[in-house]
Amino acid sequence: MRLLLAEDERSLSRAIVTLLERNNYSVDAVYDGVKALEYLEAGEYDGVILDIMMPGTDGISVLRKIREQGSQLPVLLLSAKAEVEDKVQGLDSGANDYLTKPFHIEELLARIRVMTRPQAAQPGNLLQVGNLTLDRAAYTLSSPSGSFQLAGKEFQMMELLMSNPGNLISTERFLEKIWGYNSDAELSVVWVYLSYLRKKLGALHADVRIKATRNTGYRLEEIR
Repeated sequence: MRLLLAEDERSLSRAIVTLLERNNYSVDAVYDGVKALEYLEAGEYDGVILDIMMPGTDGISVLRKIREQGSQLPVLLLSAKAEVEDKVQGLDSGANDYLTKPFHIEELLARIRVMTRPQAAQPGNLLQVGNLTLDRAAYTLSSPSGSFQLAGKEFQMMELLMSNPGNLISTERFLEKIWGYNSDAELSVVWVYLSYLRKKLGALHADVRIKATRNTGYRLEEIR
């Protein structure tokens, strides 16, 4: 899952990025509202964390702008302001949640999980395709034959594939969504991780496979 973090206090931003990445999120960090809008226009995100008081353009203005454009992207506002009227203003502007500083990282993670939770389809944190199940709370990939604990990029790639069964996902989209907008990673790293996942699917006797379409991308499909 890929998030955008807009927080102008750089030491806090670095700490949040480190903690989120340890919890299997991919994070792009910017330090002002203008950059936040640029990144939101250029990239695909599953959620955004906006500090309210930022130089250039404040978080409320960023929020209102993307809502005016029709974006339903989940947004969590961060602020040192704890007054009720400040929270009401943020929520009335279109935020999904509002968290006051200082906060505990476990609360931040819980709020991110809630705001990015799928609204329909499969119950809880489970994704299922064929005989394969991905538990997004426990980071486990399982079938009737066994299970693997996934971490980091493997988990994020499997989540993207299982969230879009049958849909073609380009190598560039994997790279941008999981490694990040400014990543220096080579396209070959995507092939390496897909190879790891294919081996796990084989060991699990999965009735789904990761199928490559030459020069186009990859899809997860059931084996008939």
